[in-house]
Amino acid sequence: MKLLIVEDDENILSFLTRGFREDGYVVDVAEDGEDGEYLASINVYDVIVLDWMLPLKSGIEMIASLREKNITTPTIMLSAKGEIADKIKGLKVGADDYLSKPFSFEELQARVEALHRRDISQGVNLITFGDIMINSDSKIVKKEGKVVELTAKEYELLMFLIKHKNAIVSNIMIEEQLWGNQAYVNSNVIQVTIYHLRKKIGKYLIKSHRGLGYTIEI
Repeated sequence: MKLLIVEDDENILSFLTRGFREDGYVVDVAEDGEDGEYLASINVYDVIVLDWMLPLKSGIEMIASLREKNITTPTIMLSAKGEIADKIKGLKVGADDYLSKPFSFEELQARVEALHRRDISQGVNLITFGDIMINSDSKIVKKEGKVVELTAKEYELLMFLIKHKNAIVSNIMIEEQLWGNQAYVNSNVIQVTIYHLRKKIGKYLIKSHRGLGYTIEI
């Protein structure tokens, strides 16, 4: 899963970035609203974790601007403001969830995962296409009723393709989504991951477009 964390408090930013990366997330960061909006506009993220009080452009202004651009990435607003009126204001401008400071990392992570599941399945935790069924809550994949054992990268790639169903997903997009800021990933690694995923769920489900990328048509 790829996250954007926008937070100007260095301690909180470091704590969240380290925590999510240790759990296998790909994380980009920004320390002000303008940089956050720029990153959210040019990259594809699964969830944005956004502080309310930011330099240059507030979290409220940033999320409102993104929604005006039809960027609908699920967003969790973080704030020391705990009043009901503040929460309502945050949700009205386009935030999908609101978490008051201080908070536990475990709760934030659970909310991030819940938003991601909801975004992928559009409110339904079962995704079906062809002879494949995916439970996005349990992360169980079945083919013709039998459980398919996928690695973490294979599952993440499958869900990324599903999120962008019927559209071509390039090697660069896959690299950024699955490996992020890590050392350069040879395209052969992506091809190998695609190969194994096809072998497990069916060659016909993932289509190749020479020089462009891959597509799942649903």
